[in-house]
Amino acid sequence: MKDIARQRLGINVEAMDLLNSQIKMEAHASATYLAMASWCEQNGFFTSAKFFYAQTEEERGHMMKIFKFLVDVGGNPISPEIGNINHDYASIVDVFETTLDHEIAVTKSIHNIVIKARSLGDITTERFLDWFVLEQVEEENTIRDILDMIEVTGTEGVGQQMIDNQINNWID
Repeated sequence: MKDIARQRLGINVEAMDLLNSQIKMEAHASATYLAMASWCEQNGFFTSAKFFYAQTEEERGHMMKIFKFLVDVGGNPISPEIGNINHDYASIVDVFETTLDHEIAVTKSIHNIVIKARSLGDITTERFLDWFVLEQVEEENTIRDILDMIEVTGTEGVGQQMIDNQINNWID
């Protein structure tokens, strides 16, 4: 019976498995950004903490969007187990560089799912992912802008407070 149900899915099984991996990646991002918010709070970067609290919710929203899509197409979304969350960063620069590395990894993952969906002729999944492709352009651009601002401002003395104040420009 289970094999028959899988044959009647509105999504290719390989694409579904990749989307379940993406659900886990988005959940990990949400938990990571929550840990970054905590680090920012503990180190006096209160506006940056607000930024990461917002990012936490945004990433959870991404996870839920994929989860709901899988439900809608008759797939089997898997609630992920999350572990291995870093809570220790060397500096605010380290926090945002780690964020950029993560967003680049998410972009690559989404692109790989799009490529796989295209090769499978899974147009529904490919079209669904269009929003994520464009969202990642925005995500990476935001973090690159913040890192550029940090580089211009510098991290010595008052520069740290200026950085934290400027982060407010990127909070939705």
